[in-house]
Amino acid sequence: MKLADFVVNDAIISELKATTKEGAIREVIESLTRSGSLKPEEADSIVAAIMKREELGSTGIGNGVAVPHTKHPSVDRMVGTVAICRGGLDFQSIDREKVDVIFLLVSPPDRPGDHLRALENISRHLRVDTFCRFLRQAKSTEAIIEVLDEADENKFE
Repeated sequence: MKLADFVVNDAIISELKATTKEGAIREVIESLTRSGSLKPEEADSIVAAIMKREELGSTGIGNGVAVPHTKHPSVDRMVGTVAICRGGLDFQSIDREKVDVIFLLVSPPDRPGDHLRALENISRHLRVDTFCRFLRQAKSTEAIIEVLDEADENKFE
């Protein structure tokens, strides 16, 4: 599985404006809605599902990265995107550091294997310092897409 299999390029945010965890999740969900990947009437329900997942434990996995995710019946295929928060925000991460890279994922409930494979793929890339550094240095959506494409081609490993 590649990032290109589920990352919606039209929903990538190169400069997230939100200053809170819920605000960031809402902004990313709105971006996926504008791209046509999520139904507008489902946005609040998806945000609520992700926030409920966050109550179980923060998806702020450390090193300035968060991977909020949920399974939701409103989607028939896995969708996700990337957002960069230049100033960083408090995501209650395990290392207590601010988050500046967010990978958000929404999957159909009947495909738990795909959901896990996507999370594994994201995590594998995020463990590579060069990948994270290039994402943070990307100043535009196009530059972020280029970094994601290079990751799919294993150029950072």
